[in-house]
Amino acid sequence: MQQDRRIIGELIAAHGTTYADEAGIRLKDAPQPLYRLLVMACLLSARIRSSVALAATRALYDAGLRDPRRMAEADWQERVDALGRGGYRRYDERTATQLGEGAELLIERWGGDLRRMRDEADGKVPELRRLLREIPGMGPAGADIFLREVQHVWPGVAPHLDNKALSGAERLGLPKDPRKLMERAGDTEPAVLAAALVRVALDKKSAREVLARVG
Repeated sequence: MQQDRRIIGELIAAHGTTYADEAGIRLKDAPQPLYRLLVMACLLSARIRSSVALAATRALYDAGLRDPRRMAEADWQERVDALGRGGYRRYDERTATQLGEGAELLIERWGGDLRRMRDEADGKVPELRRLLREIPGMGPAGADIFLREVQHVWPGVAPHLDNKALSGAERLGLPKDPRKLMERAGDTEPAVLAAALVRVALDKKSAREVLARVG
């Protein structure tokens, strides 16, 4: 167990930044930052480098597309141009359409407030995942990205360590049981642990470097 704690300590030291933080989202339980997190999750779920998806998340914000109403009211070309400035060019046209449709659905069904979606799901993660997947462009990977990150402000979701995060744990020789992982992680926030584990799941070199520092 002590070895596991040392590994987790090194992991967090090297990779303990959430994707929301990297995208410049000051996450709190309020409509606008939650919506920005949803957009980030949609962009990250495509087969594109995470750095590009996060840059595109920031570019949409800089273009003023910060909430569902502004996203829905923007014309398609505005969304395409903002995505392009973030380097998100391979999927920009389809994604611009999906962002507009998703914003409209969010406004019509939940008043533009993802907290209402959470309330509809009654805090149940499987139901929340199902509702998230009704958003255009939000597949299974995107829903898990949202849930991994939102547990920072929605503690009822925690600990959410999905298969991608658990594959990172396996790569480091850590337990694949979420509860055991959290026990060994001590005071580490679940969202921070999840993000760090995903990073090593996606990059074997990062995992080797963490283990090398432990010795």
